[in-house]
Amino acid sequence: VFPEMALPLWNSLLQTTKKRILQQRRLSLYNGAHGYEEELIKKKLQQFAGGSINLSKEDNGIGILTLNNPKLMNAVTGTMMVELQERVTELENWKDGKGLIIHGAGNTFCSGSDLNVDGMNMCMFMQNTLTRLTRLPLISVALVQGKAFGGGAELTTACDFRLMTPGSEIRFVHKHMGLVPGWGGAARLVRIVGSGAALQLLGGAARADPASALRLGLSEGTLPSADETTALGEARAWLSQYTEGPASVIRAVKKVVTAGRELPLEAALRTEKDIFGTVWGGPANLQALVRRSKHK
Repeated sequence: VFPEMALPLWNSLLQTTKKRILQQRRLSLYNGAHGYEEELIKKKLQQFAGGSINLSKEDNGIGILTLNNPKLMNAVTGTMMVELQERVTELENWKDGKGLIIHGAGNTFCSGSDLNVDGMNMCMFMQNTLTRLTRLPLISVALVQGKAFGGGAELTTACDFRLMTPGSEIRFVHKHMGLVPGWGGAARLVRIVGSGAALQLLGGAARADPASALRLGLSEGTLPSADETTALGEARAWLSQYTEGPASVIRAVKKVVTAGRELPLEAALRTEKDIFGTVWGGPANLQALVRRSKHK
């Protein structure tokens, strides 16, 4: 009896493993072929301790990710980089998630990175993590209070939206350090604001206050309050207009948009068809049909 039972199990395990490998390959920009040894890099990063990345997952499907290193204006340390990767993995596995708010503790967003580590390895590690963050099937918003400088400015571009509070600013200060963004911030910035505005922001290391960020299309709006707790409540309310409804539908919306942004047209259309297939005839679709027939 055993072989007959084992074969279908083995086949399904093979399929699952194949799928998982493909997913991981899709998610990782860099691997051994690029001289990227992730475990080694993590060990090096963990030598630069301090701060934490906290995640709370709320029942309404909204996750709150907090950069927590207020002594250094939430500068990202090596251990925080490793923790960010762990939190992203946790969010990838959160099947009920619909939205995500990223903010900094103590009324400021993030003043960049606080470490003197092998730049190329850090660059590959953070690009991998932030690309995965961008591709999460959650509608995400960066709540910018105080300063989002350098790597902090790059982190805001890994979200779908940016909301600012009075007196806050986003600034790509890389030029003043003789650098360009290395965490994927430039590529994402061009997709958000276009190449002309990206050149202004990077080439001029220009301060984007709430008014200019709004004008450039970098920000979706300015919240009334600069107070940390109040602003977080306002960001929740703002995000809820996009996350109202069943998780399966909200997640499908984000997936089709990600496919449309990242894939060539034909591949994006096929992906859209596949994702459509996951919601067609699903509970939300059937309920909507029942409601419609009642209102006729």
